[in-house]
Amino acid sequence: MEGESSKGRQMISGAGFARRKAVQVALAMAAVCAGQGALAQAPVSATGHGAADYAVLPFISEPALSPGGAFVAGLIGLGGQRKICVISLFDLAIKPVCLGVPDMMEAYGLEWAGDDNVLVHLSTQQNVEASRWYISRLIGLNRKTGKYTRLLWDKQGQSADRVVWIARDGTPTALVAAQSTIYVTEGFWPSVYRVNVETGNSTTVLKGTEDVMNWVADGAGAVRLGYGYDDFRQKARVIYRSRGNSIFHTISQADVRKREEVISPEGFIEGGDHGILVHGDEAKHSALFEVDLPTQKDVRKIWTAPEGSWIASTITDADRQTVLGVWLAGAKRERVWLDPELAELQAAFDKSVPGRRVHIVSFSRDKQKMLVQIERADSPGAIYYYNRAGGTLHQIAYVNDKLKGEAQNPVSMIRYKARDGLEIEGVLTLPKGREAKRLPVVVMPHGGPWAHDTDNFDYWAQFVASLGYAVLQPNFRGSDGYGQDFERKGEGQLGLAMQDDLNDGLKWLVDQGIGDGKRACLVGASYGGYATLWGLARDADLWRCGISIAGVSLLRREVNDMGYNDIYETSNRNAWQRMTPDFAAVSPANAATRIKAPLLLVHGKMDATVPYDQSQTMASRMRAAGKPVEFVSMPKADHHFTREEDRLALLKAMEAFLQKNNPAG
Repeated sequence: MEGESSKGRQMISGAGFARRKAVQVALAMAAVCAGQGALAQAPVSATGHGAADYAVLPFISEPALSPGGAFVAGLIGLGGQRKICVISLFDLAIKPVCLGVPDMMEAYGLEWAGDDNVLVHLSTQQNVEASRWYISRLIGLNRKTGKYTRLLWDKQGQSADRVVWIARDGTPTALVAAQSTIYVTEGFWPSVYRVNVETGNSTTVLKGTEDVMNWVADGAGAVRLGYGYDDFRQKARVIYRSRGNSIFHTISQADVRKREEVISPEGFIEGGDHGILVHGDEAKHSALFEVDLPTQKDVRKIWTAPEGSWIASTITDADRQTVLGVWLAGAKRERVWLDPELAELQAAFDKSVPGRRVHIVSFSRDKQKMLVQIERADSPGAIYYYNRAGGTLHQIAYVNDKLKGEAQNPVSMIRYKARDGLEIEGVLTLPKGREAKRLPVVVMPHGGPWAHDTDNFDYWAQFVASLGYAVLQPNFRGSDGYGQDFERKGEGQLGLAMQDDLNDGLKWLVDQGIGDGKRACLVGASYGGYATLWGLARDADLWRCGISIAGVSLLRREVNDMGYNDIYETSNRNAWQRMTPDFAAVSPANAATRIKAPLLLVHGKMDATVPYDQSQTMASRMRAAGKPVEFVSMPKADHHFTREEDRLALLKAMEAFLQKNNPAG
């Protein structure tokens, strides 16, 4: 972390923190607040920041603290590029170890294997048998030598990076499941290998079983459970064995065509056949249960979600089976710690820093040392190192060194009624220092579509708002996070009611007097890019312009499904097919002649998620129809614009296009 000590690393002394932990937290947080006065008392004026400042790469993404708590691994913004790095938190004499992400590959996850090695998950897309498939691989990066090792790259299957278990005794050992071929032969079903993550040497622990694509181990490293799927019959099953047994038995079955689901244990209870499951009435609430897995009988209820919320996912310890907390779904999405110490600490953080969010991002094996992010909707905030023993906070870095802790544009969560009465939640970002009256509007639909926007800091929305626009990010029907019923309301409505929800969001802004309905543009990426393109074609008189970033213009199975080849492949394909009976009828490239408004297309050639030719095709169709279109091609940009140069070029292109076609002044 060279240079961080002089740039803003801040230490809060632990000398006066002899009282209980809640008091320690309160005092430490008070010092943090005092050091970020700009965040506490934001002046009502323009942000004073341009595209170059908003385009700065985050200092770190996906941070992971080492088991001993002395090092942090993550995707670091370094020299304008995102690199895989391991950094010493206290000994500046130890040089950071960094590795570039290979072209056409994306790093999407990091985890420690002991204190010296980091496992990095990589993915890309390749054309396989006339379809585009995600291909995943795993590397081990050693913090001492700086060398990386390809793990199981001799396997020729689609998936070779599923980490099933990591040793916690200091040995560089992991269990990894991998396919050895893409063809439905013996090697198609993943085997489990014991891998030395430093040398790459491996031995087979468990040979693949027909139809079983995913394996799960207990905390001791015994493979106990497998998820099977018969693609032809669309039947799923779970096989299980007790610890010490060699024979697996089927304990759960489901018919995917009927939307049945197999059980999915969140962890195992040590010493027997009990596991932890989530079940309940999703429309109202759900709960964690201890369950006897062979019989699936409930043993006891562990925790119940509040009325109107349900458990979206669990947070487990490094052993992958001890449930420490849950993420709740519903209108109010939040994390709840079930571990008493973490819950007490989180409560103390929340109380001490009102108006901000304090996230416990990662922690050491003993939970005494942790990474904490303090931020709010209008500020990316900073990353801190917290030591519970001494009650000290070290500011590691601002997330964005240009914006620092300054408040940008105000953000709020709003609700409006769609034309059929369905309530839609959205994120509204307004330009600082301007009266919220008849502003030019940018409606920004999210990607997915099985995703949702929150009021976390969003550099696109913040930048566009800083130019003088009201930015609305609607969580249209079909978005996740609001329950199964809401998500299923998107079925059959791709390009129809899902699009109406965007239009109705604009109407709400106009009715509230906030937005000018005659000065509204659509801006979106990925699925949001599709929604932008389709909006310009379907509602040609409503929108003044549109910007599609890495958008899909021709819907087809291989674009939507991405060739996932696991238990959820057919389920995912079926989900897309339920969205519309006719992909061609709602494909924007087939309706280019209906578009009237100017269109900007932006796409990176290194995009491993949405093929570059999707934008090429749209540009070609627009030009052939004599329609106004600009195409910004970025030779080195990926789907997520992880190079600062590309982020800046994108923001500048957006700014120039919006000012030309929908000026805010």
